[in-house]
Amino acid sequence: MATLQISSSLFRSFFLTLCLFVIPSLSSDSDPLQDFCVGDLKASPSINGFPCKSAVSASDFFYSGLGGPLDTSNPNGVTVASANVLTFPGLNTLGISMNNVELAPGGVNPPHLHPRATEVGTIIEGSVFVGFLTTNNTLFSKVLNAGEVFVIPRGLVHFQWNVGQVKARMITAFNSQLPGAVVLPSTLFGSNPEIPNAVLTRAFRTDVTTVQNLKSKFAV
Repeated sequence: MATLQISSSLFRSFFLTLCLFVIPSLSSDSDPLQDFCVGDLKASPSINGFPCKSAVSASDFFYSGLGGPLDTSNPNGVTVASANVLTFPGLNTLGISMNNVELAPGGVNPPHLHPRATEVGTIIEGSVFVGFLTTNNTLFSKVLNAGEVFVIPRGLVHFQWNVGQVKARMITAFNSQLPGAVVLPSTLFGSNPEIPNAVLTRAFRTDVTTVQNLKSKFAV
């Protein structure tokens, strides 16, 4: 009986240690071990970012690339200026980044997803229809105006559509230094090498002529 009680006590201690220390360490990024690590973009990235630059200056911690206005004269009517580790190396290992998104009247930020980050954003000007889709195909959406905020859970397909009569602008932020973006139209119809027509015609229940026409619009 004493042996059983000791074994049960040891098991409880082991389980508590597992819950408090081991599981959290597997579900989140490791914390930096230094004040900062400005990325050396000339080197190859590792699991959690780029190697640290040896010489750092004040300019590494400031970035002016989010200013506008941006040119939205493109087929989608949207332009994104990004402050991520590739444009702002001071973000390296810090797990944050930002975008300035501008949409022409009627412009659409097409359905896309960020595989490595949750997104939160605020409308700076204009009226934007924001929506995201869950894994059971439920659409959550709302028209937002200046000062209102939205959140897109990590990895879910979402979009933004300027429903106003003037240019709209949003600032978005991510809990990743490089959230990535999988833009569904260009990914499916503009990949290199191409996705076989047989796959796309069956998936979209359409014909080869339609698929080829869509591919021609996204060919690089």
